[in-house]
Amino acid sequence: MKIGRDLQGEINIIPLVDIILVILIIFMIATPLMTSGVRVKLPKTGSAQLVERPSKPLVIVVNKNGEILIKNKKISLENLRFWLENELKKRKIQDVEVAADKRCNYGKVAKLLSVLQDLGITNVALLLEINPIKKR
Repeated sequence: MKIGRDLQGEINIIPLVDIILVILIIFMIATPLMTSGVRVKLPKTGSAQLVERPSKPLVIVVNKNGEILIKNKKISLENLRFWLENELKKRKIQDVEVAADKRCNYGKVAKLLSVLQDLGITNVALLLEINPIKKR
């Protein structure tokens, strides 16, 4: 009868791997639930591809004071809705481009986009100034 020295010291790693996988699954499920508020820095534009459109779009301008202009004429947000409704009856407005000054109130642009969406105008583009990417 041998006692003591003949025992081999082996570690069974299968339970360890099982525990690690369970912890990994818990973190994979819990992580998306913990991100309720995410800070976002909006990117500056680099180069972009130009898209050709079959029809000439309607351009709506929002200047730095938050005034809305169509064809260089000032129009209020309330009157814009009526003007667009009349234009939709006359002709089909397919594309709208919004050129908003970067210093204007973001809420004014959001209200403008809401009016466009309420009227069923869904093909809307926000115009940007494209800065070429500098090569290093």
